Amino acid sequence: MCQRGSDFLGSKHAILGGAMSWVSDRYLVSAISNAGGFGVIACGAMEPSMLDDEIIATQKLTDKPFGVNLITMHPKLDELIQVCLRNQVKHIVLAGGVPSSAAIKQIKDGGAQVVAFAPAAVLAKRLIKMGADALIIEGAEAGGHIGPVSLTVLAQEILPFIRDVPVFVAGGIGRGDAILSYLEMGASGAQLGTIFAASKESRAHDNFKKAFIHAAARDAIASVQIDDSFPVIPVRALANKATKAFMKHQAEVIQKYQRQEMTKEDAQLDIEHFWAGALRRAVKDGDVENGSVMAGQSVGMVKEILPVAEIIQTLVKQAVDALVARRKRVDH
Repeated sequence: MCQRGSDFLGSKHAILGGAMSWVSDRYLVSAISNAGGFGVIACGAMEPSMLDDEIIATQKLTDKPFGVNLITMHPKLDELIQVCLRNQVKHIVLAGGVPSSAAIKQIKDGGAQVVAFAPAAVLAKRLIKMGADALIIEGAEAGGHIGPVSLTVLAQEILPFIRDVPVFVAGGIGRGDAILSYLEMGASGAQLGTIFAASKESRAHDNFKKAFIHAAARDAIASVQIDDSFPVIPVRALANKATKAFMKHQAEVIQKYQRQEMTKEDAQLDIEHFWAGALRRAVKDGDVENGSVMAGQSVGMVKEILPVAEIIQTLVKQAVDALVARRKRVDH
């Protein structure tokens, strides 16, 4: 059922590591690829020279395939694509918005495959026409920046109808039997982030990992927008002091705008900049109260810090055991 996904990625298992800024570096990416999965470097806000260093360093740690996740809004996207192509990266994931036809063409002309995020069926079809070689459908259960629709709904809307390219599911996945259910619906594999962020090979701060172990699914909440005039891109993270401070900050800034002490543009920027550096504070510095502890709702299933290889083996075993159990039920 996952052969199409494995063949596309060139990995033993059709399990992608979600690209998480400050987390999905050379160490975690190589560990996932070496364990039979498919690691993905999170480029995030990296400059081209930094990405170049990270790819080369990753290639020294694994001879298995891995990909690079690029943010479509990055001002140096073209240069970043060239860095990937020059280093023979064969899979480039375009995230953070609808990619341009020019970016897709540049990647394909350079001999690499394009993976794109499709948050709706209409966009999935459009991306395939634009040349995307594979799609990821990510539900609102995911950690980090999220869309409004759950994976269970997206899967029903997209998987039965999109057969042209491999489709990988993401968002809230923490068990192999769940992956199996999506494979049966037509998925080619799955992308997981939260479970790998708390792995032994993850270089995230111990406080960050411990926060995952102590959290329940309901603790991973989406950031709230308090005024439609000042849109906030929702981010799912563990509730902490920063979550409450963000609500207060929005209210204060909007009041300043209403009192004509700020322009609308300045107020919007002020709100958006609240979280600047917040993820790094949590991941690298271990400040899990004032930083942004991005996590998906599957965080409630993270009970201990395990090696990546054990995580992947467990996921595969859970899927196989579930498949055997279902066949036994059918036979009886």
